[in-house]
Amino acid sequence: MKKPQYWHQWLLIGLGLSLITLILLVPLALIFSKAFSGGLALLWGNLGEDYMLHAIGLTLLVAALTVPINLCFGILLAWCVTHYDFRGRKLLTTLLDIPYAVSPVVAGLCYLVVYGLEHALGRWFYDNGMQLMFAWPGIVMVTVFVTAPYVARILIPVMQSQGQDEETAALCLGANGWQIFRHITLPKIKWALLYGVVITNARAVGEFGAVSVVSGTIINQTLTLPLLVDQLNNDYKPAAAFTAAALLACMALLTLLLKTFMEWRQRTLMQRAEAV
Repeated sequence: MKKPQYWHQWLLIGLGLSLITLILLVPLALIFSKAFSGGLALLWGNLGEDYMLHAIGLTLLVAALTVPINLCFGILLAWCVTHYDFRGRKLLTTLLDIPYAVSPVVAGLCYLVVYGLEHALGRWFYDNGMQLMFAWPGIVMVTVFVTAPYVARILIPVMQSQGQDEETAALCLGANGWQIFRHITLPKIKWALLYGVVITNARAVGEFGAVSVVSGTIINQTLTLPLLVDQLNNDYKPAAAFTAAALLACMALLTLLLKTFMEWRQRTLMQRAEAV
């Protein structure tokens, strides 16, 4: 990679930095300035409100349930696609991209139609004491849907590039599937796996479209932090809205730092492997 030498190259760099500043950094700085504009007392007061604490807890609960589910799903699907050649394999990988292609609002509406009281399946769950829509289970369901591809899509190319020679050798030496995965596959994919977890968590925390359809936006019951920001803004409570937005921004910045570290670590390991 060479350094810029001509004026038009520096112009492109300056234009890129200007756009990043205007589109990303200025709105981010505005969020924090608005959140702190009323002073620390008002900020802590907004953070201590019942609806704020409940939204934080619900957001963390949804992420805590979504990430392990998609972690297991992503590992199993990536293993299946990269280790077995079967009819419908390409179709399976294509179907994995459905959450990318479908609007989250449309996905939420589909879940609402199928699992709501208007449908026989949703009515059966309700009659048996399980309310899915307009409750936290429905929020978890749609969040799992929109974040389903991330771990698998990160692991599949990594597993394909690493090959199966070591795993085949271990199998010939008598190791079972769990031993092969634990001692050979997992150490090779752990950084890619952690990267997928970070990305999935970020998407789960910030999901708005699908959650807004199935949640019913009930305060102290089904409001996650993204929904709370919109609700407070509509209720003309800008200080509280920017406080919730600042929390989401902090989560995003933390995710960005973790993502950068994962990329650096994975790149370092690849360079060491190539050197050997």
